[in-house]
Amino acid sequence: MSRASSRRPAPARTVKPKRRPQPKRQRRASILDHAVARVPGGEATVKKAAAWSITLGVGAAAIAAAGWLGVFGLVGTAMAEGIGSLGFRVAQIEVTGLKRMDANSVYAVALDQRSRAMPLVDLNGTRDRLLEYGWIADARVSRRLPDTLVIDVVERDPAAVWQNNGQLMLIDHKGVLLDEVPAHAIPRLPLVIGEGANAQEPAYQRLIAAAPALKPMVKAATWVGNRRWDLLFQSGEQLVLPEGEEAAARALVRFAQMDGTMGLLGKGYARFDLRDPTKLVVRMAPNAAAPATDDSKAGDGAAAPAKDSGDSGTGNGVG
Repeated sequence: MSRASSRRPAPARTVKPKRRPQPKRQRRASILDHAVARVPGGEATVKKAAAWSITLGVGAAAIAAAGWLGVFGLVGTAMAEGIGSLGFRVAQIEVTGLKRMDANSVYAVALDQRSRAMPLVDLNGTRDRLLEYGWIADARVSRRLPDTLVIDVVERDPAAVWQNNGQLMLIDHKGVLLDEVPAHAIPRLPLVIGEGANAQEPAYQRLIAAAPALKPMVKAATWVGNRRWDLLFQSGEQLVLPEGEEAAARALVRFAQMDGTMGLLGKGYARFDLRDPTKLVVRMAPNAAAPATDDSKAGDGAAAPAKDSGDSGTGNGVG
């Protein structure tokens, strides 16, 4: 056999097919792309606007920093004074809401400015100084160009007269001091007496509200020892109440009921003591005859209060 016939034929080479290039996927347009497309000039305009925004932001920050450092303080003041010289300067003050407070005090505060040029008027500072007056509960200060400063005042209402160490002061329902009161011109308002009685005015209003029938009969209320009230009636009697707001209110309601059935006031008594809530201790006025007992008015088997024999507040009483 020949050598040529003994060779095996070479295997045929397989040719791999070439991959076809895949078409690139088109990116979907976002909402931002649509917005940019609608802007006249397209993306170039948006880039310019962004650049200007950054520039302006940096500039504003620089100006703010310079103002904080006082660089432009003198320049700003000079400009404000220049505006004032053109007629924008405080020439009139209009005040509304005053009823009792002296208007001159308000004018003095309004005119107390480092400059009367309208741009330099300190509105917040003026309001703060006005609120230092007891009469003023609130105030609004504004400019009315070209030359008017407008001040709207809300006054407090006097609710009582506070007497302490011989001094008389008007106070509102929260106990805020309003103004001094001359002794010859005391208004027809409740009188509270004693150290700290002004701060107890809200508590006194709640107390007297528990027995409204007695309110017109009360002449004065004395805050004793920073713990309790004594009431003085128009007819001259004194009612001694216990400590504690609730206990005092219950005692006052009980006294109002007893006065309604037995007629205690205006009958010659000097003092009623209800510090012990289980009984009423009374003291007769000097040289006063014992009042006659009307059993038909007593009701529930109660007897008229007995005379107290001493000043200590102890003695016979009605349970």
